[in-house]
Amino acid sequence: MDWGTELWDQYDIIEKHTQSGLELVDKYVKFVKERTEIEQNYAKQLRNLSKKYNLKRSGKDEPDCRFSSYQSFLDVLNEMNDYAGQRELIAENMMMNICIDLTKYLQDLKQERKTYLMEAKRAQQSLESTYKQLDSSKKRFEREWREAERTAQYAEKTDQDINATKADVEKAKQQAHMRSHIAEECKNDYAAQLQKYNKEQNQFYFNDMPLIFNKLQDLDERRVRKLAQGYVLFSDTEKHVMPIIGKCLEGITKAGTNVNERNDSMVVIEQNKSGFERPGDVEFEDYSQGINRASSDSSLGTPKGPMELLGKNRSKNFWLFSKKSKLSPATLSPFSSPPAPSPANGPPSPKFGRDPLSYCLKEINKTVKPRISSFRTLRRSKFTTPERITPTVTEDFAHLPPEQRRKRLQQKLEEICRELQKEVDQSEALGKMKDVYEKNPQMGDPASLASQISQTSQNIERLSGELNKYETWLAEAGGRGETLRYKTHTFNNGAHDVLCTDGAHSDESTPDPSQAIYAEFDDDFEDEELTAPIGKCTAMYSFPGASEGTISMQEGEVLSVVEEDKGDGWTRVRRNNGDEGYIPSSYVTVNLNK
Repeated sequence: MDWGTELWDQYDIIEKHTQSGLELVDKYVKFVKERTEIEQNYAKQLRNLSKKYNLKRSGKDEPDCRFSSYQSFLDVLNEMNDYAGQRELIAENMMMNICIDLTKYLQDLKQERKTYLMEAKRAQQSLESTYKQLDSSKKRFEREWREAERTAQYAEKTDQDINATKADVEKAKQQAHMRSHIAEECKNDYAAQLQKYNKEQNQFYFNDMPLIFNKLQDLDERRVRKLAQGYVLFSDTEKHVMPIIGKCLEGITKAGTNVNERNDSMVVIEQNKSGFERPGDVEFEDYSQGINRASSDSSLGTPKGPMELLGKNRSKNFWLFSKKSKLSPATLSPFSSPPAPSPANGPPSPKFGRDPLSYCLKEINKTVKPRISSFRTLRRSKFTTPERITPTVTEDFAHLPPEQRRKRLQQKLEEICRELQKEVDQSEALGKMKDVYEKNPQMGDPASLASQISQTSQNIERLSGELNKYETWLAEAGGRGETLRYKTHTFNNGAHDVLCTDGAHSDESTPDPSQAIYAEFDDDFEDEELTAPIGKCTAMYSFPGASEGTISMQEGEVLSVVEEDKGDGWTRVRRNNGDEGYIPSSYVTVNLNK
């Protein structure tokens, strides 16, 4: 069954139906276009989301990069970025395979339909023209036939009229004969036109229009088939990228399974361990045996252990776990520059609390610092308002703990070696190129490479110097004894563990008169003979001297040097009024007596 047979008289319906079908294709194309816009916007939002949460690294040495949870999160973001790329691919394929293809096909269908409708219109116009000719000849035949009958009746009436002359009768007969002849010719013309019209009408209804209708039917079926393919492509386009999307999702799952909490804990240890030993046991000091001169310099109060200090400061963070300590233990290394002084506010050190002054002095005696000459001078030390001081970051990483310093120096050495190897390779390549140019001048001018060779040589020389420098620092960091480093740490840690990063003032920084343990001994001890100064120093910066064993100073103040820096960054000085204590060596310019 086809349209030409069954719908031979439904031209208007066929025209309307085919137009509706083309409009459906156009509507589907618009639908897919909007879908592609949604996919593109979705992909763009996913990319922006990945970019937003992609953690910015401050450098290649970012410590967090070593954590599996950190790396897995970056993997999730990368997989999400790839997922966004697949959504973009879906939009692109839909646009190319559906929208553009169907739009082009729709234009062809419109042109083809227009051609068929024009053929049908011409055939219909031809049939209508033939019908008009038929109708015209029919009307003429009718008119002439009536005129012939009238003239025949007039001729017969004239022939029977006795009064009519023979000439009148003859004229009437001739007129009737002429009209009869004309009517016969009109009859023949009408018959011919009728035959022609019937033939064209038969051709129109049985050949021309059925053929056009069948062509329109084929066009509509092809349109439906192409539209159905577009429907399938709509699904297949997304199905084709589903395996890759599945891999992206599998990658996200794998990123989650790759998280190793135990390894992350080990990384935290590896990154942050200082390399120092734990503090030793607090010695028992027997006051029942009496207080002699030797112990008076190191035992003025019963030291309190870390747990006792913790009990006193339950409202504060214990020093081991305090987040406010800005200076790492490496600042206290004997090979580093002097640490920045800490404000007196913050969590107390278990070695250098405000109460166990005797323990502090005993530790000083045990380490590289000799005992302070008089406790009376300690009592006269001024406690000034602390200033916020930021530790100095040095090129040799001396501000870091020993373990971390060695690691950073090793990393720096590896970076310099890689850069040096690149420069050496480039130098060799330039040398070979220069030899080629010298042997084959037509390939290039050897003199043009002089600047590059010179620059490469300078880079190699510079990197070699840096390599030697960092090798020296690394050997220094790895060749020091643990005992010396620990001893220096003991004093420095006590003097500087009270630095707070937020500048908050701790209650522990304010001297408590009720706990001035050395007050009761004020009258029991005599001033010792003062050590002769070995030079002078001028303060470049102000120093609060808020911790025990230290002394405050103002910028520009001139002090006497009692003991020079032993390598731990601290110098022992004395004022004219007899006050004595330690100050950071980097804060003063020292002129020793010759």
